[in-house]
Amino acid sequence: MQVAIHNYRTDLAEACKSYVERRLQFALNRFGQRVGRVIVRLCPDGPAGNRCSINVNVRPLGLITVEESDSDLFAAIDRATGKIGHLLGRELERVQGGKVGRESVRLGPHVDAFQD
Repeated sequence: MQVAIHNYRTDLAEACKSYVERRLQFALNRFGQRVGRVIVRLCPDGPAGNRCSINVNVRPLGLITVEESDSDLFAAIDRATGKIGHLLGRELERVQGGKVGRESVRLGPHVDAFQD
């Protein structure tokens, strides 16, 4: 997992960097090699409060993005990392279960569900 953190306030850089990396390890470590590049954008004191945006490149899903905002930057980080871990687990389970696309809910051409 390659992590890039973009922080728009330099005075919080070191404290936020170690905190974000630790929270991402908790949330994404269980997915192992499926997780590629992770980009985290922190926008403290923005017009919508403190914002944390996380983009994760996941094999075979592609790019997954979550965004959270809160009056406390660390709460926004907590919620965003928790949400990305939960979302990733759900999507990978869906893919492994074969529930991708419409074909999984359609009946095959040789099956007639309405026959008596």
